Amino acid sequence: MQILPLFAAMLLMQTSLSAQNLTAAEIIRKSEDHMRGKTLQGQMLIKTVRPSYSREMEMKIWSKGDDFALIYILSPAREKGITYLKRKKEIWNWIPALERNIKLPPSMMAQSWMGTDFTNDDLVRESSITTDYNHRLLGNEILLGRNCSKIELIPKPDAAVVWSKVYLWIDLQDFLQLKTESYDEDGALVNTMICTRISDLGGRTMPTEHSLIPSDKPGNKTFIIYKSLLFDEPISDEFFSTQNMKSAK
Repeated sequence: MQILPLFAAMLLMQTSLSAQNLTAAEIIRKSEDHMRGKTLQGQMLIKTVRPSYSREMEMKIWSKGDDFALIYILSPAREKGITYLKRKKEIWNWIPALERNIKLPPSMMAQSWMGTDFTNDDLVRESSITTDYNHRLLGNEILLGRNCSKIELIPKPDAAVVWSKVYLWIDLQDFLQLKTESYDEDGALVNTMICTRISDLGGRTMPTEHSLIPSDKPGNKTFIIYKSLLFDEPISDEFFSTQNMKSAK
């Protein structure tokens, strides 16, 4: 038997043994803690691909725990300054051309975010995968050479969520979310998000590129690429205010 495949198999076995006592909820919490930290600041690029065109948006992001998030559009020029804010269960949108803040109702969470294949909820995360869903381990699979737990997420009865069911693959080494499948209320697969690159960013091993593929729109894809990340720098709650949406940069 060749040494390298044997060594890889031993590492996977050791990883499985070290994580075998974790529940699905504990794995998801570890993943959220690793990928978001206490606070997160960064810059990312979203590329939307359609059969006849493609477009790119660059943005800055800030988040703090489950309650606060802010997204500021840097480019293209016609959309620069558009800002999205999550403050606990409220979602706000600042549009410079209108010079007004708009509070988004829950009914808009399932709508497309800025013409991409992401929903408003995907980007601003009104719902929480840790508290709004029940979790169940379904087994292990290998993705990108990593041993992953496949976890089923079913919404709690009173949770205001977009999806009726989610499958999530989390690796058991660094607790990275490597694949997500989202289903509608009829049980049909709506989209699949797949990690396409893992890199060291912000002092952590992170999934730094993803592709989101809708199941019923051939030729459509949305790519998200993290360009910089900074973890655990203090951010005050007051930063995530409707007043600051006009000036956050």
